[in-house]
Amino acid sequence: MALFQRLLLLSLLLPLSAAAADSIAQYCSKSFKSKQTQANIDHVLADLVASASVGGFATASSGKGASGIYGLAQCRGDVSAEDCSTCLADAAKKLPTTACPSQADGRIWYDYCFMRYDNENFVGQSDTSVATILYNVENATDPQNFDKKVGVVMRRARADAVAPGNNALGRAKLQFTPYITIYALAQCTRDLQQLTCAQCLSSAVEMFPDYCQHRKGCRVLYSSCMVRYEIYPFYFPLDSTKTTAAVGTYYKATLHP
Repeated sequence: MALFQRLLLLSLLLPLSAAAADSIAQYCSKSFKSKQTQANIDHVLADLVASASVGGFATASSGKGASGIYGLAQCRGDVSAEDCSTCLADAAKKLPTTACPSQADGRIWYDYCFMRYDNENFVGQSDTSVATILYNVENATDPQNFDKKVGVVMRRARADAVAPGNNALGRAKLQFTPYITIYALAQCTRDLQQLTCAQCLSSAVEMFPDYCQHRKGCRVLYSSCMVRYEIYPFYFPLDSTKTTAAVGTYYKATLHP
């Protein structure tokens, strides 16, 4: 964790509504002035929205040389096609304008989808250089045992994510007490190989002791994978045997080079 501690530029101790429809995080770099670069970004985003809205995942590219742009978009694998399409459209609209104007490396995270573009080809490569961690301000009861159970259910979700045929999406749940169930989700972008996906998820979970210890809920978002656990149903299909509790207040930490 020493590297990430050195790269920690911002920790926002502001309440974050997990129910917000706005973006969760964004990252921008590589300022540019070329009109051709902007045209290629617009082309890539249009292709991503059209393709990923159908299959939940897509990559695209436009142009060559210094102005060439590569892109990727993916929805959370459990959401509906309608929610996926809406999320992607919002991301493509916001990313090159209000989020990352005139930046050749733009990334944006929503609850239901993720979108990015870059002037370097990143497709097929694991990227853990940028991280956003959202953690519940409240600690769980019986915290030591709770953390052990989080480890168990998260291992199940990670194994599910790398299993063939699951499109890099893993979900699991575990009964902690008669009244509390822990829900876990793990997902990689679908351009990654199985081993690379597993390594990315492992790196994300390694953030838990520093940010998520004893917390009632937490998620780590990378550009290539994400992990999340909560004590309320948050992935689809929703657990009909449980009542969705109040989401609570979350702090956010952003780490990047």
